[in-house]
Amino acid sequence: MRAIQAKATVLLVAVLLLGGCGSGAGSPAASPGPGTATTGAVSPGAPLITIKDFEYGAPLTVAPGAIVSVTNMDSAGHTVTADQGQAFDVDVRGSGGTATFTAPSAPGSYPYYCTYHPNMRGTLIVK
Repeated sequence: MRAIQAKATVLLVAVLLLGGCGSGAGSPAASPGPGTATTGAVSPGAPLITIKDFEYGAPLTVAPGAIVSVTNMDSAGHTVTADQGQAFDVDVRGSGGTATFTAPSAPGSYPYYCTYHPNMRGTLIVK
């Protein structure tokens, strides 16, 4: 009987510790850093990259540090991955999947591609 109680206690403690790792009400959310990707709803008014027919569309110009939203209208998953360094890299599920990332803070032209479909190319312009 003691062994069962000990296992139940260990399990309860583990659940409580893991539950404390989530963001609860009242906890401030950390803002993503440059190149950080998140998934979820597209932010209203945010600069938008729309992936459709395996294309990113025209180059997008954004302010330094802007939150960029990505919507994938294709059925296949895609990424928006900076050519150089780790400026940004976001994976976007297909069939209407969305994600966001933070544009680099340094002005410049940032070519990007899809890691799944390397022929897909786009450009993010920060100024």
